[in-house]
Amino acid sequence: MTNINIPVSILNLAPVRKGDTNKDAIDQAIALAQYAEELGYNRYWIAEHHNTPSLVSSATTILMSHVLQNTKSIQVGSGGIMLPNHAPLVVAEQIGTLATIYPDRVNLGLGRAPGTDMMTASALRRDRHDSVYTFPEEIQELLTYFGPEEKQGFVKAYPGANTNVPIYVLGSSTDSAHLAARLGLPYAFAGHFAPEQMKEAITIYRNLFQKSDYLDKPYVMVGTNVIIGETDEEAEYLATTTHQFFLNVIRNTRMPLQPPVEDMDALWTLQEKQMAMSRTVTRFVGSKATVKQKIQDFQNEFNVDELIVVSYIYDIEKLYRSYRWLKEIIDEK
Repeated sequence: MTNINIPVSILNLAPVRKGDTNKDAIDQAIALAQYAEELGYNRYWIAEHHNTPSLVSSATTILMSHVLQNTKSIQVGSGGIMLPNHAPLVVAEQIGTLATIYPDRVNLGLGRAPGTDMMTASALRRDRHDSVYTFPEEIQELLTYFGPEEKQGFVKAYPGANTNVPIYVLGSSTDSAHLAARLGLPYAFAGHFAPEQMKEAITIYRNLFQKSDYLDKPYVMVGTNVIIGETDEEAEYLATTTHQFFLNVIRNTRMPLQPPVEDMDALWTLQEKQMAMSRTVTRFVGSKATVKQKIQDFQNEFNVDELIVVSYIYDIEKLYRSYRWLKEIIDEK
């Protein structure tokens, strides 16, 4: 039986709950980071999304700074910074500054997608519109900026050089698996919203991994949705908030995070249900006993090195309870 006592981390998109303000959402993100640190979670990552009124994670590095300032030891990172939106030098300077203020606590997860719709991407994007295709080269640039100063060219990141900020390749397809393997970097797969190619991508990454200055052997993180309730029925009820979140995405209705409902079938069509549910195939939803078994089954198949979890639970107390119970499951000997 594969060990489930592995590092577990949290990914937060900083959602705005119905009835709350943007400031409430930011305060909740900070409070959750503090609670995650108290529970012994490995890292706390913040995603980058733009032109999305229900999420306040557009200025990712600023939120990272706010989390770092209000915690003491937990690793804090981007899950991820969407590189097509940013010049690598600017990313290196900003993340290098954070790593200088908070040594050995900053992670940099990098994504290839813009994290928004195409009109917003165009408003964000630098003058080069081929930046999605230059993702591999730009990761190399960042590795150089964070590396030894003597190995850099005329343009250097100050601060940034010699900080050796760890870089993680994020992905939801086999393309990212090939890239992470070739560069010898850790790989974080977005199983929490795009699980379709997960098995194939993990296999490719492990089979093609090339040892590098950054990593001796493959390191696989998987994002997944986790909701733990007192019973399976309560967990499924709480999970209707997640279903509504993805229904929002499908319909582009841009609503804040909604309270759970008794009957999702009153809200979505059969086609919408299939589309929404397909995004959460790898979810761990249920009582403590159910979720423990689901994680065990998952690990028996994939044996990943770390889980990074998302929990869209409307009730803050039940959100905390779910994260506490998950950590208890993981820590059980």
